Amino acid sequence: MSSKKTVAQIIVDILAEVGVKHCYGIVGDTLNQISSAIKKSDIEWVHVRHEEVGAFAAAAEAYLTDQITACAGSCGPGSLHFINGIYEAQRNRVPVILLASQLSTSQQGTDFPQDVDFETLYKNCSVFCRQINDPTQVREITTAAIQAAINQRGVAVLVIPYNISLEKVEDNSGHKIYHPHPVIRPSDKELAEIASLLNESNKVTIFAGQGVMEAHDELIALANKLKSPIVHTSRAKDFVEYDNPYNVGMTGMFGMESGTTAIKECDVLLVLGADFAWSQFYPNNAKIIQVDIDATHLGRRHPVEIGVVGSSKPTIAALLALVDDKQDATFLEMCQNLYAKAMRKLNKKTVSSHSTIHPQYLTELVDQYATEDAVLCADVGSAMVWACRHFNTNGKRRTIISLKHGTMANAMPQALGVQKAFPNRQVITLSGDGGLSMLMGDLLTTIQENLPIKIIVLNNSSLNFVELEQKVEGLVDHYTNLQNPNFAKVAQAMGLFSISVDDSQMLESAMQSFLAHPGAALLDVKTSANELVMPPEIHASQVMGMALYGVKASLNGKVGDVVNLLVDNFIKK
Repeated sequence: MSSKKTVAQIIVDILAEVGVKHCYGIVGDTLNQISSAIKKSDIEWVHVRHEEVGAFAAAAEAYLTDQITACAGSCGPGSLHFINGIYEAQRNRVPVILLASQLSTSQQGTDFPQDVDFETLYKNCSVFCRQINDPTQVREITTAAIQAAINQRGVAVLVIPYNISLEKVEDNSGHKIYHPHPVIRPSDKELAEIASLLNESNKVTIFAGQGVMEAHDELIALANKLKSPIVHTSRAKDFVEYDNPYNVGMTGMFGMESGTTAIKECDVLLVLGADFAWSQFYPNNAKIIQVDIDATHLGRRHPVEIGVVGSSKPTIAALLALVDDKQDATFLEMCQNLYAKAMRKLNKKTVSSHSTIHPQYLTELVDQYATEDAVLCADVGSAMVWACRHFNTNGKRRTIISLKHGTMANAMPQALGVQKAFPNRQVITLSGDGGLSMLMGDLLTTIQENLPIKIIVLNNSSLNFVELEQKVEGLVDHYTNLQNPNFAKVAQAMGLFSISVDDSQMLESAMQSFLAHPGAALLDVKTSANELVMPPEIHASQVMGMALYGVKASLNGKVGDVVNLLVDNFIKK
């Protein structure tokens, strides 16, 4: 009896061996051998309505599980549709493998219908991208792809011509997948240099990024010894914010005065696992120490005094034995007081006292009634700001936002992948009306796959964040208005439980009913269309831009818009 298997079967066998649980995609002709092999395996096929959604979902699953996840598509437009979600996965540095089935080798490069050069297309958003041209190399190439994805932390793309997927070969290769976990920290000399600089200053601020994911306790211990405020990036929120008396919030556009001040006024800034891109938020005069696992990140956002390679956990653990236990907490206490003041200011609009629904109040209710291990997926735009500022983490909750790629329409697709990976966990989205409507067809996936995600729509009938950007530039907003349907009725027609709310006095009870529903549900909330996202620092150019907007809007007959903007943001709570 022959022990030969098809190339398609060998690929699927390897994916199952490495622990792939789900494969997201849409079946099609050139993918038939792959999908047939998946049907016979323990891997579950997740049938989405748009391939972009499948890539988002796979990336979200990989992000929370730290396990490689798969997506697969047919030739031409099928596998082409994954591109945006694949960029999201690559920029989040999560292990995803895309099985891009392809036309038969004889049809490639001939301008045959649906011919797309996937290797050229995906090489810029992957750590591995290769077509299998020799069927005898299937295990070697597939193993290399998976190993690249999990060790280089990114996307691997396997391009599989249909005729190659049909070929039968012996599967007797000795190629295995290795996933080592080395302990990486700076040298003793480098650690001593860092400790010396930290010990010299009484105004040290720690700036923590996602690289501190597994170092929460060590981070708190270091801040305690140094009497340092801890500022964190938005991507580090889940790992820094909870059980942390030294936390003074974020900096950047999403941040607050306390976080910005702690960085701007320190003498030494210790950057741990953060690749924060906005150089204007780094200190002008402080000495900067940067610790990162990737040497190419050192000093690329701002010049640094000391740059070293290391994982945060072992690096901090080694530093703890070398730094002094400081007694002067003056700088820390100043930043903590600013943080308390900033939080009081942010929380003003989380109190409902009139019919207008502020998105801050809506997010506070999500925070209040979500389960202790809930996952919140927020769309890019104003939704991501409210999630970062008003949804509290506790060491169990998680947030997922497209913070590196910055794409619209991410939240609902990401929630699908999270719910598939964690069927017993509460998964909630904070979706913009523009984002949800972009990929709204995959609301059907919640029903088809029986995924009880809870979708909240910030329905302000505009591309709100873009509108704000235009106003800050002194422009009268244009092309940002959205003529929305009744999202609740649309969702109900698809089979979801749905509620529509336009009065703040009704929102709390609606939120409780919505979150308590056992299946997929959508909450359509008419939020204030005039809400401003206030940055931690307001610059003269922004004030001038808003003033210029006011004049132009008035001259264009939009006096009412200007009045409503002022009332909603500066007069009402």
